[in-house]
Amino acid sequence: MLRLAAASLIGSAIEFYDFFVYGTAAALVLGPLFFPTFSPLAGTLAAFATFAVGFVARPLGSVLFGHMGDRRGRRPVLIISLLLTGVSTVTVGCLPTYSTIGVAAPVLLLVLRFLQGLGLGGEWGGAVLLTAEHAPPGRRALWSSFPQVGPSLGFALANAVLLALSASLSDAQFAQWGWRVPFWAAGALALAGLWLRSSLTESPRFLAIEDHARVPLVDVVRHHWRLVLLTAGALAVGYAVFYAVTTWSLSYGTERLGVSRSVMLTCVMAAVVVKGALTPLMALLGDRFGRRAMCLTGCTAAALWMFPMVALLATGEPLLMFLAFLGALVAFITMFAVIAAYLPELYEARLRCTGAAVGYNLGGVLGGALTPIVATALAEHSGRVPWSVGAYLTAVALLSLGCFALLPETRPVPTVAAEPVTG
Repeated sequence: MLRLAAASLIGSAIEFYDFFVYGTAAALVLGPLFFPTFSPLAGTLAAFATFAVGFVARPLGSVLFGHMGDRRGRRPVLIISLLLTGVSTVTVGCLPTYSTIGVAAPVLLLVLRFLQGLGLGGEWGGAVLLTAEHAPPGRRALWSSFPQVGPSLGFALANAVLLALSASLSDAQFAQWGWRVPFWAAGALALAGLWLRSSLTESPRFLAIEDHARVPLVDVVRHHWRLVLLTAGALAVGYAVFYAVTTWSLSYGTERLGVSRSVMLTCVMAAVVVKGALTPLMALLGDRFGRRAMCLTGCTAAALWMFPMVALLATGEPLLMFLAFLGALVAFITMFAVIAAYLPELYEARLRCTGAAVGYNLGGVLGGALTPIVATALAEHSGRVPWSVGAYLTAVALLSLGCFALLPETRPVPTVAAEPVTG
């Protein structure tokens, strides 16, 4: 289990590194390079729009790779999704800017971001299921939380590279070529991840399935549509909170508050590292007290913290901004530490790679794709403290709280999974 969990964690970290490098670059530098004819605000919004395309692609990736995972196995999903994401990310680092090839530059950027999202949409389902289906029922949340630590490691690594480049290069050097280095580094990381994952064994639960669905998506839509919609709505708050902290706040802090890029990256990265360290603890609590209880607690905490978060962010003081981000991410991980166990347990084994991944990634569209764009537009018409952003995030949290309240508890369950909730 330890070897399997470590391989899932490292592979997940590498794929999320690719995804987060793009988000951070979109907040800091992609607008002027790929949309130079726009105003600064419009350029940032356009860069965030290409960022959002990755989230739109993720449900499509979950359908494509979910079909593969339910028909051919969880292991092939991990290999192919990592390869797709890695190649797309390296290519972004080689892409000419608008000044070189004109309008083709943002078009190609959009295509590569779409391919990134497609790969990441398959990654989560494969990594989580391979771990969860090997794990003993009484510790399923703990073991399946290892892939959930991957996003924290990936984000910390992405920000550490960008922070080092920001500290060692001038603004002109960073804009000219420095921003490309983190994308190029993704190639070496992808090769390391492929080597680690090549030795993984297939899930015993998948090997025990005798009646594989011909078209898993059809069965999921026909029998579990209500469950998919509820899980997507429930998870929207996690994505909204996470990307408000890790993407929108970088843009807001550097452009509106005048805080240096290095300070903003350090504050966000420190909060994400603490969040990653807390993930196994929250998962243990999920094994002890239940998945749904942890999700309701975290969602409530998120709803209560959004207004204090934007108030602390608006001070521009590093320590207070760190506390703002930390409070939000603790609420986030209270929910998402147990999601890797919770979602698969809601579906029967023959459909869970598709069902769990589609619900998870639709939540990303609702929360992650829209939040940087909406928050940037709302903050532009706010005063020093962007209360309207706090109101938006609180509304998303309340929507998710209602969805979580309608979902059942699944702990404890036998290895063969809980009875599926049907539409």
